[in-house]
Amino acid sequence: MEGMNPPTIKDVAKAANVSVATVSRVLHNLDGYSDKTKQIVMQAVEALGYQPNAIARGLVNKRTQTIGVLFPDVSSSFSSDILHGIEEIAQERGFSVIVCNTAEEGKRTLKYLQVLREKQVDGIVFTSEVLKDEYFQAIKDMRVPVILVNTMSQKHMIPYVKVDDRQAAYQATDYLIQKGHREIAMISGSLKDQIAGYPRLDGYRQALADNGIEYMESRVAIGDFELESSRKAMQKLLTEAPPFTAVFAASDEMAIGAMNYAMEQGLKIPEDLSIIGYDDLKFARMVHPPLTTIHQPLTLMGRMASEKLIALIEDKGSQVSSSIVSHHLVERQTVRSKP
Repeated sequence: MEGMNPPTIKDVAKAANVSVATVSRVLHNLDGYSDKTKQIVMQAVEALGYQPNAIARGLVNKRTQTIGVLFPDVSSSFSSDILHGIEEIAQERGFSVIVCNTAEEGKRTLKYLQVLREKQVDGIVFTSEVLKDEYFQAIKDMRVPVILVNTMSQKHMIPYVKVDDRQAAYQATDYLIQKGHREIAMISGSLKDQIAGYPRLDGYRQALADNGIEYMESRVAIGDFELESSRKAMQKLLTEAPPFTAVFAASDEMAIGAMNYAMEQGLKIPEDLSIIGYDDLKFARMVHPPLTTIHQPLTLMGRMASEKLIALIEDKGSQVSSSIVSHHLVERQTVRSKP
């Protein structure tokens, strides 16, 4: 009866419509054929379930010792801090890193996943944006492990490394309240953003509620994690919102944009207005006055992600767990106690 015998290299050649020699060359990673031929042969190998001998199998499954990392904005200080941690561990363990800039709203994410697939990376670190179904599917098709950083998926069980955003935002807001502020505005990321947008707004609202302060939608403006849009958000708050004495910005970049605009309008910080940020990027220490903020251990997060990913690459059967890393508040000079 046909199909009982394990498929042979001849069967693969026939299915792929190439010679046995070509199949052999592909399996041994020799050259002399096009990428298209290689794809057709590998598809035939997979479809038939052909198992070459152990030596050949070792060549086919040969690792490239590379990791792909996807960032929505490579130029940000936030991304470079995470990358620093990823690369540190990767270098130590003999892996090189390919960095892809997926641009805002993941415009280029699928394209880059395709590039990483062609480069045959051994694993992927996916950061800072929502893992859409189409990305998940593309990664699944690549059959490589993936770790999420600064994001998580409710739907797909993928290990992640992140801070508890809701709790951190709660702490930032509560700190302003402990300093005597009750009229507190917020500059938030997009509320469509289930990762860093909505949960941080939620933490702010909860801190107000727990302290008996009414939440006002008019005191929240969207700054979309960028300097320019946060300047506009600050302008909106100063012209349209009920008066406030303090602002919680859901990122340092937005805090600095807001500070910048407020100072141009002649407001003194922290005398007239207190501001607290979120991230503790390097430049939070360098602005004037230095920014009070929530510290995220970004380089550590990168290191942990790299560790987890390499563990999965080196032992396909291993299990790694997700990690919620701890944040803390860094007091500098942008918040004053309200008499």
